[in-house]
Amino acid sequence: KNEESILEEAGTVTPFLEFPLFKNTGIVRHGFSTRLGGVSKGYYSSMNLSFERGDDPEAVRENFRRMGAAIGVSCEDMVLSKQTHTTNVRIVTEEDRGKGILKERDYTDVDGLITDRPGICLVTSYADCVPLFFCDPVKRIIASSHSGWKGTVAGIGAETIRKLQEMGCQTEDIHVLIGPSICQKCYEISEDVAKQFSEAYEADEIGQILQKGRVTGAGDQKYQLDLWAANWFQLKRAGVQPEHIHLSGVCTCCNHELLFSHRASHGKRGNLNGFLRIRG
Repeated sequence: KNEESILEEAGTVTPFLEFPLFKNTGIVRHGFSTRLGGVSKGYYSSMNLSFERGDDPEAVRENFRRMGAAIGVSCEDMVLSKQTHTTNVRIVTEEDRGKGILKERDYTDVDGLITDRPGICLVTSYADCVPLFFCDPVKRIIASSHSGWKGTVAGIGAETIRKLQEMGCQTEDIHVLIGPSICQKCYEISEDVAKQFSEAYEADEIGQILQKGRVTGAGDQKYQLDLWAANWFQLKRAGVQPEHIHLSGVCTCCNHELLFSHRASHGKRGNLNGFLRIRG
């Protein structure tokens, strides 16, 4: 189906977020879902896009259909990640169309997806973790990676850049969007997690990434973690031009009525998804 016919099938208005960075390239169609416009019930309400959180699978499939109709993408062309907080990035080909949505996935432990195939839609899932969306308008290659604290400290952003370079991309051509995710004010972490970041980043960087927070009644020091800054520094170190690193500035936790947030809901939530494809 072409984009126009898919858009005409949208029976309801399905809101989503889009970003000028990618829209202005003219080569991609993209969208980031909200909680609104779906059919799921209860704390999944209403646009839950996960089959793995206990929701009715038929409701989830309908939600995918609605999101696809809203952004002009068929479910048959979507490929869903299988996220387990790794740095594994999979190159997606024609054979992967529909996997995770309409067909079983024959892969696991995949937190990043890359493709140079027009029409294939990369789909990755979030509910506070950082979406990293990549676009090389010169080579016409895109990528989408899920970067929670584990993926960030392990370097999935840099690994995605490395994979793009293997496919022929020049780092000066790559644009990256740090998408909607939890902000530093909302993200409290323990000292053992803070220590891992202190070991992975330079002293001048860590001053922006970590701030001392409260001390618990048991005497444990807490920290506030800035995953946006951590990913920005990592991408810059990987060779991305600073002016090509864009920050959405949207916090999922601050906006938990509009977006699913694991922290705000104490784990009772659905998933948001990012959708990214090269125009045919």
